[in-house]
Amino acid sequence: MKIQNAFRLGLLGGLGVLVAVGIGGAVASLSTILTYIGAALFVALGIDPAVSWLERHKFPRSVAILTVLIGILAVFVGLIFAVVPVIVDQVNNLISSLPDFIATVTRATWIRDTQKSLPDWINLNELITQSGNWLRSNVSTIGGGLLSVGVGIASGATGFVIILILTLYFVASLSNMKRGLYRLVPASKRARFSDLAEQISASVGRYVVGQGTIALANGVASFLFLSIGQLFGAKYPALFAFIAFLFALVPLVGTLSGSILITLSTLLLAGPGPALWVGVYYVIYMQIEAYVINPRVMNRAVKVPGAIVVIAALAGGALLGILGALIAIPVAASVLLIIDQVVVPRQNEL
Repeated sequence: MKIQNAFRLGLLGGLGVLVAVGIGGAVASLSTILTYIGAALFVALGIDPAVSWLERHKFPRSVAILTVLIGILAVFVGLIFAVVPVIVDQVNNLISSLPDFIATVTRATWIRDTQKSLPDWINLNELITQSGNWLRSNVSTIGGGLLSVGVGIASGATGFVIILILTLYFVASLSNMKRGLYRLVPASKRARFSDLAEQISASVGRYVVGQGTIALANGVASFLFLSIGQLFGAKYPALFAFIAFLFALVPLVGTLSGSILITLSTLLLAGPGPALWVGVYYVIYMQIEAYVINPRVMNRAVKVPGAIVVIAALAGGALLGILGALIAIPVAASVLLIIDQVVVPRQNEL
C-alpha cells in the first residue's frame, strides 16, 4: 500500500513538473505577444485619463474615446510628415559624408593635438586609416548587417502597429474589462477592490502622461539648442532631438544615455569644440530635469521614494528590458498603495 502511494505521489509529481515545463515553454514562445499586450495595456491606461477628463466635461464616453484617438493619430501622422523626412534627409547626409569624414579626419588639428598627449606606441592616424581600410574591405559584411538591422526595424514597426491596434481596442473596452474583473471578486470585497484598482489604474495613467511630458520637453529643448548650436558647429538637430526624446522615455538612465550618445556623436562629426558645448548643455539640462521638471511632473503622478524608484527601474530593466524599466515605477507605486491601504490596516487590527 505504501509502495502504491509512493508511486502515485511520484507520478503526480512528475506530471506536475511536465506541466510546469510545458507552461514555461508556452510563456517563452508567447513572450513577444505578451510584451505587445502589456505595452498596449500600459499605453491604454495612459490614454484613459484624457478620456475621463473629456467625460467630466459632458462628452459621452464613445465620443471622448473617438476624440482622443483622432487627436493621437493626428499628432502621430503630423510627427511622421514633419519630422521623419528631416531625419531621413539628415541620416542620408550623414551617410554620404562618411567617406569625406574618414578621408579628412586624419588632417584635423584636434587629432594632432590629441596625438601629442598619447604615448608613442599609439598612432591615431594609423588606427583611423586601418579602420577606413577595414570598412572598405568589409562592405558586403556590413551590408548584410545593415540588412539584418533593416529586418529588425521592420519587425519593430510591425510590433508598433500591433501595439497601436491593441491599444485602440483596450481603450475602447477598458471600462468593460474593469467591470468584468471586478465581478470575479467576492461581492463583500468588490467595492474595496474596485476602489483600489481604480487608484492603481489612475496612478499608471498619470505616470505615462508624466513620462511622456518629460521626454517631450527633452526632445523640444534639444532641438532648439542644437538648431541654435549649428552656429558653432553642431549638426543634425532633428535627428539628435528625436534620439533624445526616445531615450528620455526610459526613466532614470534614459536622459543620461541619450546625452552621452549625442555628445559622442557630435565629437566624431564636428570635433571637440561643438561637443564641449553640447556636453555642457546636457549637464545643465539634466540638473534642470532632475530638480525642476521631474519633481513637478512626477509628484503629481506617482509618489514613490527615490531609492525604490532606482531599485524598481533596475529590477524591471533586468527582467523585461526597456518595457520592464518603463512599467517598473508604476508597479512599485501600485505595490506601495496596496501595502498602505491593505497590509498596514490588517496589521493594525491584529
